[in-house]
Amino acid sequence: MKTFKRLLAYAKPYSKYVPSYLILSIFSVLFGILNYGLVGPLLNVLFSSDSISTNLVKPEFVLSVDYLKGIFSYYLSEIMATSGPLHGLIFVCLLLIIASLLANVTYYLSRTVLISMRTNIMKGIRKDLFDKISILDIGYFHNRRKGDILSSISNDVNEVQNSVADSFQVVFREPLLIIGFLAALFYMSPQLTIVTIVTLPVSAFAIGSLSKKLRSDASIRQSLMGRIISHFEEGISGARIIKAFNGQKYVRASFNKTNERHRRVSKNLLKRNALATPLSEFLGITVASLVLFYGGWLNINGKLDLTWSEFVVYIAFYWRVLEPSKAIAKAWANIQKGLVSGDRIFAILDVPEKIEELKNPVKISEFKTNIKFKDVCFQYSDDPVLKNINFEVKKGETIAIVGPSGGGKSTIADLLPRFYDVNSGSIMIDGIDIRKYNKQNLISLMGIVNQDAILFNDNVYNNIKFGMEGVTEEDIINAAKIANAHDFILQMSDGYNTNIGDAGLNLSGGQRQRLAIARAVLKNPPILILDEATSALDTESEQLVQNALNNLMKNRTSIVIAHRLSTIQNADNIIVLEAGKIVERGTHEELLNEKGLYSHLCNLQSFK
Repeated sequence: MKTFKRLLAYAKPYSKYVPSYLILSIFSVLFGILNYGLVGPLLNVLFSSDSISTNLVKPEFVLSVDYLKGIFSYYLSEIMATSGPLHGLIFVCLLLIIASLLANVTYYLSRTVLISMRTNIMKGIRKDLFDKISILDIGYFHNRRKGDILSSISNDVNEVQNSVADSFQVVFREPLLIIGFLAALFYMSPQLTIVTIVTLPVSAFAIGSLSKKLRSDASIRQSLMGRIISHFEEGISGARIIKAFNGQKYVRASFNKTNERHRRVSKNLLKRNALATPLSEFLGITVASLVLFYGGWLNINGKLDLTWSEFVVYIAFYWRVLEPSKAIAKAWANIQKGLVSGDRIFAILDVPEKIEELKNPVKISEFKTNIKFKDVCFQYSDDPVLKNINFEVKKGETIAIVGPSGGGKSTIADLLPRFYDVNSGSIMIDGIDIRKYNKQNLISLMGIVNQDAILFNDNVYNNIKFGMEGVTEEDIINAAKIANAHDFILQMSDGYNTNIGDAGLNLSGGQRQRLAIARAVLKNPPILILDEATSALDTESEQLVQNALNNLMKNRTSIVIAHRLSTIQNADNIIVLEAGKIVERGTHEELLNEKGLYSHLCNLQSFK
């Protein structure tokens, strides 16, 4: 029950709801007992009015059940004596209506209190999940299927809400009902009630055995749902490739296989879940029959000590004990499914942060002298990606990193802002290891433009402004002008207020890239990281973007990851990477004269 306790922990900030909920629930139970307790007098008035005494003495006040029964019997006898059985029937019916109204009003109010608590708990879980995902290191997402993560965020949270959170009422209120009606049963017939208590665990054991299997099936179903979401995500994001290669048959077959497995597991799960209600109903009827038999046996032998109307009330009370008992059994089955989702949620929340920050990190607000990579080694898993990388970038310099694919160029770009940490060696800014700096301060020094511009389903204005505060509309327009984006933005339907669609799909590749550059311009960082920012563009778009990059790079320290070597000929220094090692370094002219790997790559691109 560790997972359930952790889910309940989300209710702690909302413990103020508990007293009002308990008070309302107690009153709901008491009025419910009164409601059923009035059935006996109602039957007596209807069918045995002659047996009702009409000369009772008003009892003295004592806070007890006997006093309540006595005062009720007194007023009923008074009404019967003075006004006749019809008025007595009206009196009992009015009390029955009032008791029912009060029971249901207090029940509704208790539910509204619980709804407030439950929705706040779900809000807290979603907030923690999103906060956790926003700080997880990049490597976590490389090692997980996106569908599994999305499934946890959507389906698992909903399952917790539908299974666990919905069961809070059962956990808190139904035991009060059981205690209240059991107390009434003991008051009426201790001997008969003992049999009732002995037989109840039978149904609880049967439902508990069923719940264990439900949890196992729920775990498999949630895992398969993650795969299904992955199929949909890949089908949407890879639509062009699927059509271009006529891959519909392949992706459909793969999806159908997973979908069929999910259907089979869901079928078994739903069948077992459906079995919980009729099983508890059957066991309840069986136990009730035993109680009726035993009560009849006691009555035949003169040991029951209950009138026929009181025995009817006793059976009504017994059914009110069975109902919350069955509700608890059913809720327990649902909780087992919800706990599986809870485990998957906490599996994300419990992921340790690999990019740790010192308790008292060094604050940095400006870049002063240089960036230095010293004996840097890094690997994602078993195979080394970078091996003993050493180079320095002085303030105001532009350094380009080139080489064959898979050589580790983009990894260097990811290590500087601490998307990953080095395995050995160090990266220093102004002579201090970047692991000692405040992470937010470190990132604030850098502007990053990637090959794939990361944009959001929002308008142009907010995409340029993203993450920055205290900027004006004039600042945003100036940034767009520097990035050669202002003119095409004005041609859009709503200008800067135009929504660009999911991931900027309403824009061309060059337009997306220029918005990303405008965002970097607005940030005005002293250090600029360009990771193959023009490699995916056509010639015309490349020229526009390159002009924007040239504007951006003025008076900045730049690290440029380049695929098209024509874009870095003016770099102060060029580093050539191959298989994770620096094999050449120098200016464009120097490397051409060496006739090495750089010269070979230039010749392949017909570069002059």
